[in-house]
Amino acid sequence: MATTSIAGRRSQSDGAPGQEHTVSLDDWRNGALAFEAEVGKAVVGQPHVVRLMTIALFARGHVLLEGDVGVGKTTILRAVARALGGPFERIEGTVDLMPTDMLYTAYIDEAGKPRVDPGPVLKHGEDLAVFFFNEINRARPQVHSLLLRLMAERSVSAFGKDWSFPNLVVFADRNRVEKEETFELPAAARDRFLMEIGVETPHDAEVRRELVFDPRFHDVDRLVGGLSEGVLDHTRLGAAGAAIQQAVATSQTLEQYVLGLWDALRAPSSVGVRIDGVDMDRLILGGGSPRGVGALVRAARVRAWLEGRDMVLPEDVRAVFAPVMAHRIFLDPIYEPRRERILRALCGQVFEKVPAP
Repeated sequence: MATTSIAGRRSQSDGAPGQEHTVSLDDWRNGALAFEAEVGKAVVGQPHVVRLMTIALFARGHVLLEGDVGVGKTTILRAVARALGGPFERIEGTVDLMPTDMLYTAYIDEAGKPRVDPGPVLKHGEDLAVFFFNEINRARPQVHSLLLRLMAERSVSAFGKDWSFPNLVVFADRNRVEKEETFELPAAARDRFLMEIGVETPHDAEVRRELVFDPRFHDVDRLVGGLSEGVLDHTRLGAAGAAIQQAVATSQTLEQYVLGLWDALRAPSSVGVRIDGVDMDRLILGGGSPRGVGALVRAARVRAWLEGRDMVLPEDVRAVFAPVMAHRIFLDPIYEPRRERILRALCGQVFEKVPAP
């Protein structure tokens, strides 16, 4: 793949304004593969999840991991943050968490006087690279509103000024088992996550044995702490991501294919999709938005680039389709309890009904 130049564009670590900067996509691809290998030292049996996380980083999108308790969601996010490097902060979702807790830390100092210091979002100033929200569904809707602005605009207002975070990516996780003292994420917040990635217990017997019996997986702090930091330059990911979007092309037939998938999601019965026990005319309250389909194309371009191609193929679209689009499909409330099964069937049938070029 050829080297792509970005002229007249300045990233956080670039030189003077107006200077031409060169991004070598071959070098960045080698770095991305090294990044995946480093994360894989701590995260075994989940290559698909690691690849999707890598795609999200280069597509400059936020990620929500969802899965059962104890399947390694937090370990995955910590490993990715460690290998990425840069300032990292974490907050725990609780029912008593307030929006201000993300921005301010109030305490009594040694002199007995009240103090207010920057909270986790502001502790590193505008250099924050990764903000990890653990158990996001335990936080109140007010907290989700502030997080929405942080994800959508990469900015917040605090201490009488606006703070901008050009290199920021938000990671979050939630378990799908517990429902008590939890709050469902609003549609607007879910739409701001580029991907929702499901994490399952590995099926490979040898991997399962290793996770249970190898002592190195029993100390997560030591496991993650042993990874190399800063495998990728997080301050230049934005420039690399922009170069990928310019360098990887889509054919007219591929574009028609994507638009066909979009139409099928919005009106599945129009292409002959049928799911047992489901009224297809009632099922969909809202399909993917233009922003969501744009995110699908961004992710597909990055996937093609990681595979060493400068053209998007249908397989690239299918590889990222469910993680990017499924959480952006809103179902009639009567079908929400069966959401996971229905969406799996819906996405599978959409691929069958819409012919690939």
